[in-house]
Amino acid sequence: MHTTDETTTKKSFISGLTGQILIAMLLGAVLGVIIHNSVATEVAETFSSRIKMLATVFIRLVQMIISPLVFTTLVVGIAKLGDVKAVGRIGIKSLAWFFTASFISLLLGMFFVNVLKPGEGLNLPTVNADTVAEFAAKSQSISFDNFIEHIVPKSVFEAMATNEILQIVIFSIFFGLAAASLGDYVKPVITALDKTSHIVLKMVNFVMKFAPIGVFGAIAGVFAVRDFQELAITYFKFFGSFLIGISSIWAVLILVGYIFLKNRMSVLLKRILNPLIIAFGTTSSEAVFPKLTEELERFGVKDKIVSFMLPLGYSFNLDGSMMYMTFASIFIAQAYGVHLDLATQMTMLLVLMLTSKGIAGVPRASLVVVAATCGMFDIPVEGIALILPIDHFCDMFRTATNVLGNALATSVVGKWEEGKEEQVHLN
Repeated sequence: MHTTDETTTKKSFISGLTGQILIAMLLGAVLGVIIHNSVATEVAETFSSRIKMLATVFIRLVQMIISPLVFTTLVVGIAKLGDVKAVGRIGIKSLAWFFTASFISLLLGMFFVNVLKPGEGLNLPTVNADTVAEFAAKSQSISFDNFIEHIVPKSVFEAMATNEILQIVIFSIFFGLAAASLGDYVKPVITALDKTSHIVLKMVNFVMKFAPIGVFGAIAGVFAVRDFQELAITYFKFFGSFLIGISSIWAVLILVGYIFLKNRMSVLLKRILNPLIIAFGTTSSEAVFPKLTEELERFGVKDKIVSFMLPLGYSFNLDGSMMYMTFASIFIAQAYGVHLDLATQMTMLLVLMLTSKGIAGVPRASLVVVAATCGMFDIPVEGIALILPIDHFCDMFRTATNVLGNALATSVVGKWEEGKEEQVHLN
């Protein structure tokens, strides 16, 4: 009987989405390596750009769902909360968690890059100067003033068209609070939005069937143009140190999860396994936003909490990216022999805390922020070229970490709110 159960479990794993994605990652890597080793560089680059279209199509399918999903679920969630006090209470808890997690992540990045010193004595290759110039140009727009302006949408339609999650959140909060203040008069509107959100979530199930194809294209495209063995040798110190740092964040997050959620943390990890693997394979947090919403509700977090917390988390709670930003910035300084004392590094940390918010959805956003930070602290911006060849592999880990951090934050705040509601009922 035990053998039969094991066989059934293996079959369900292989036929399930998680197994399909893992197989797709493996097949993509194998195909990419074969292409890289058997054809000319120009042919491999053409193959890479074409095969990556599979990932692009999958991510675009997900992106078309995000705006309506964020708007409908957030408005309905706020309307169900029913009053400004409840929204304010959850909002304060959320932001307190996000900024604490961000600060710890930044500190861990700063700690490990200073202890392991991966940038000292390295002679790493550079890349096309035009690529560096592109990131340097984008980094010019990163400032506190631009961040404040970026928060408030000048048009909700523009925000939805460009998937600016933070701006959609701001509009949805105002819309939801206004709807809640009108009471029964707007119940038909809220009911319609609630049903619309369920339709969009059903679309998620259809779109996720394309996930293995998207992951296959993303992995094959990268390995076709990257000599993995050469990268592994050349960047062993940098990538190894980064993995130690990112592993420490996972350890902290899982430990905190067990403190607040007890044994339920194991259940949460099982629930979010699919989103974690998809995020890892596609290097896109957006690609798992709808699926993560669905899995957190299945885990038991109330839909009104998920719809409020998750969109905010995608703008304010990027634990993996935060760790990488301090790590990469100080790594570049080490590589160029630029000394940064502790006071300067702490200032850099605070600057990153502010300038990094709201970058979700920006392609290679972490590198853009790193370029901006280097410019502010007189670190050669061309140092971005040192980490570009291996950035995709780092991005896989930091994206998965961002997903874990947001799932944990939403679950913990959801549990706190359950206790609050029970207390209100008792009173």
